[in-house]
Amino acid sequence: MNSYSQKFDKSQYESVKDFFESKGVVFSTVQNALWRAKTSKYTATFYTTGKLLVQGAEVSDIASEIQNLYTTNQETVKNSVTQNTLSDLDIPANHIGSDESGKGDFFGPLVVAAVQVDENSTKILIDAGIKDCKKVEDKNITKMASVIKNNCVFSVITINPLKYNELYAKIGNLNSLLAWGHARAIENILEKQECSYALSDKFGDERLIKNALMKKGKNIHLEQRCKAEADIAVAAASILAREQFLKGISEISLKYGVDIPKGASSKVLETAKNIAKNFSKEELKNAVKTHFKTYSQV
Repeated sequence: MNSYSQKFDKSQYESVKDFFESKGVVFSTVQNALWRAKTSKYTATFYTTGKLLVQGAEVSDIASEIQNLYTTNQETVKNSVTQNTLSDLDIPANHIGSDESGKGDFFGPLVVAAVQVDENSTKILIDAGIKDCKKVEDKNITKMASVIKNNCVFSVITINPLKYNELYAKIGNLNSLLAWGHARAIENILEKQECSYALSDKFGDERLIKNALMKKGKNIHLEQRCKAEADIAVAAASILAREQFLKGISEISLKYGVDIPKGASSKVLETAKNIAKNFSKEELKNAVKTHFKTYSQV
């Protein structure tokens, strides 16, 4: 076998590239393709249409592995559609994705970001390895965020702890607060650039976001889907939100002279107790989300 080809759906693009990355290949760019991977044994080209073409003197072994990947991916897509999870086949190339960071962390801000992509920026982001921030080490977040900011229209909404606590006391519901943040981020993009479709991860009744949208956003087609971070725009938004959240944690660490842990663990509780002891419990409100159980434990 000197060549092998297979067609993949949009929702499978990331896993195909991950597969070749695991092989230690050298990537390059080529016209009409998202990327090209080259080894001493074969060259694999992944075209913008989703077609993968592998060529070489003998590609039987790699073709067998790709076929297994294709079969697995097809089953995943089938299950996703059945369970109403993400299948981005009907998502337009030009669309907005939004995501948040910090909602499960006692310390630090709540950050919501939105990113608009099109065919060109999607290719750039995929080539740069942009993916859901949960799959990216924090040390690489800033570098990825720079790629996104240089190639996409974006908006980042940062709700620092003190403001977060004020809003939560007024709204009384995290999902409503999240919806407000997502709506503001989407609306900010629409002030700069037209778009007819927006996607976010599902965290509550999607009417919450729709109701929070203002004039520019009233005509946009908005969807919330499970596992939406598989979409490149939502993944990019997760990276920007994570970057800003990490900056917020760094600022708090610097202010109080301690390393601020993430999440809501026993270490988090101990750190919060030390800040309350060395400064004051009132001062702690500037660093944490007070509706967490951890606050009452402090």
